[in-house]
Amino acid sequence: MTLIETLVAITILSVAIVAPMSLTIQSLLAAYYARDQVVASNLAQEAIESVRAVRDGNILRIALNIPEGSCTPTNLLCGIPIGEDFMIDTRDNEITECDIDGTSACNPLQTDPGETLYGYQSGWVDTQFVRIVRAEFVDVAENEIRITVTVTREGGGVFPSVVIHENLYRWVEDGSGA
Repeated sequence: MTLIETLVAITILSVAIVAPMSLTIQSLLAAYYARDQVVASNLAQEAIESVRAVRDGNILRIALNIPEGSCTPTNLLCGIPIGEDFMIDTRDNEITECDIDGTSACNPLQTDPGETLYGYQSGWVDTQFVRIVRAEFVDVAENEIRITVTVTREGGGVFPSVVIHENLYRWVEDGSGA
């Protein structure tokens, strides 16, 4: 009789311990998923802001008549690849087309050793996030571009891509004839 009581007590105790532990595991997985969704959304919005900063920086170049590279000093959208996938390092707004090694794939974002900054720098560690930016003209007059940013997470699991869009305009006359 004592053996049966002991087995029943162990079974009840096991159920009392296993149920909260599985609930804790599910809660942790949901918290990690939510964290990754927030990070991906912020990385996408950060890319939009960087492309906007490139456009707005061109206004200063136009005003000060400072040509940059192969850009004409009157093109407000200079330096933004139109119709091509590209990466943007938001620390310095450096734009790099994705077809670096002939694979047409963008590199994963990297983080510094302190894991506080995201960007692309040798010596940094690859993250699980890949950010792809694309700009395309919306109108025939080429006065408006639509920026699409897609952030995906590598490494399996169910994680939808975060995709955001924003339209940018030539909001000042830049003399490009567009």
